[in-house]
Amino acid sequence: MKLSVVIPVYNEKNTILSLLKSVHDVAMLKEIIVVDDYSTDGTREVLKSLPSSDDFKIIFQPQNAGKGAALRAGFAVVTGDIVVIQDADLEYDPAEYVNLIQPILANKADVVYGSRFLGGPHRVLLFWHSVGNSILTTLSNMLTDLNLTDMETCYKIFRADILKKICLHENRFGFEPEFTAKISKARYRIYEVPISYSGRDYSEGKKIGWKDGVAAIYFILKYNWFD
Repeated sequence: MKLSVVIPVYNEKNTILSLLKSVHDVAMLKEIIVVDDYSTDGTREVLKSLPSSDDFKIIFQPQNAGKGAALRAGFAVVTGDIVVIQDADLEYDPAEYVNLIQPILANKADVVYGSRFLGGPHRVLLFWHSVGNSILTTLSNMLTDLNLTDMETCYKIFRADILKKICLHENRFGFEPEFTAKISKARYRIYEVPISYSGRDYSEGKKIGWKDGVAAIYFILKYNWFD
């Protein structure tokens, strides 16, 4: 069983090498696919200094297009059996892959969400961000009839063949509600697994803000009611 770890990157010069080492240290058969979304802080130069190989691919986007667009670019070259979405900011721990893929390996799930709100250790931070996340997850659940606790989590793990059966469009953070709506409509089996979470605040480089939350409401409605 081979993992394809897809890593969208934008302006993470200070964390990308540490993150890649953490992913590399996971003792599983895997390929690592990094997609740089036209970083301007020196991340591209760091990545250009790294040798690519069959199991370590680097894609440089020609312009900044957003997380969703970067993920689609990475998905297009996946060769593994299971896809793992991994942010580059060290908020999520790659050592947890072994737990996250177990429901798929046991044939209990097609998709696994790593939930930050199921009791795993987490950095205590950003109350209003967690409230916003809860509101978005609740609205999504009302329309999908799922009982997720963390729709917006980065850790979405799924069988690679799902990419051939759903068509994704959103370029930015709308990926999260779009993906959730489409796997719900397709009746895929979904599990949640608790994860640890070492969140950043905005002074440390966190990028998602209230405008993205408002946009997420639009995408939840769009992909559940009108798509």
